[in-house]
Amino acid sequence: MALTIDRIRIEVGAAKPFRALHMTDNHLALADLRDGQRKVDLAVKRRAAFNEGQGFAEALLEEQLSYARERGLLVLHTGDLIDFVSLKNLEYAQKALGDIDYFMAAGNHEFSLYVGEAFEDVPYKMQSYDLVQGYFRNNLLFDSRVVNGVNFVAVDDGYYRFDQGQLARMKVEVAKGLPIVLMLHNPLHTDALYEAMMKVHPCAYLTGTPDHMTAVYDDYRLRQQRPDEDTLAFIDYVYGQPLIRAVLAGHLHRSWIGPLPSGITQYVGDAGYHAAAREIEFV
Repeated sequence: MALTIDRIRIEVGAAKPFRALHMTDNHLALADLRDGQRKVDLAVKRRAAFNEGQGFAEALLEEQLSYARERGLLVLHTGDLIDFVSLKNLEYAQKALGDIDYFMAAGNHEFSLYVGEAFEDVPYKMQSYDLVQGYFRNNLLFDSRVVNGVNFVAVDDGYYRFDQGQLARMKVEVAKGLPIVLMLHNPLHTDALYEAMMKVHPCAYLTGTPDHMTAVYDDYRLRQQRPDEDTLAFIDYVYGQPLIRAVLAGHLHRSWIGPLPSGITQYVGDAGYHAAAREIEFV
């Protein structure tokens, strides 16, 4: 499968124009017996689901990273680089990114021990957080990086929630007075994106979907995706900040570009295992 690069331009108020490669959802599924036979068996199952053959996802990842490397592009990754926690996944990811200039927002799969084994929440994530964090350069829960006068802020919403600590840190970033590009794994709710997702899925997989729209979800997805007060407070704050100029996200395994209620545009990237990436010129 040939790599497809979507090229776009986003006006954010950069001090100097620059380009970056937005990547997301590669879902590397590798394991060996250091993590036990159960995880080896999981890798076989998940490779069949995502990789369509031996070495497929790895080859596509290498092609994407080579594209960025050859052009000197910053890589902006919005999560699910790996499909589940394993030493082989983490080692492969760390080596692949070794000479790449990247900044990353974590996905839900970055902390999934065995996909679908349990209800994933913050205590579940913290079982593997220290291990996973050790293989990546930037903080996976909340981090920021300034590039040519643009503040990229990566916030973990992999479980469809924001918390009070993230809101407090977001206010610190806004106080810097720089234009912000917010990086998330799960896209923020819009009615149009909700409707598009519900045509093919039993739930929309979005952060901040209103209660009257989640009422049709089954009990599991309702508990997983119904926003709490802290989540709604974070989103309300984001929508009230004119310095936030764009949102990058992933998770849906489909490309989507559309406005948020605040008027800014949300850019959802297609899955890396679909041989897709988006080259962005920030101006």
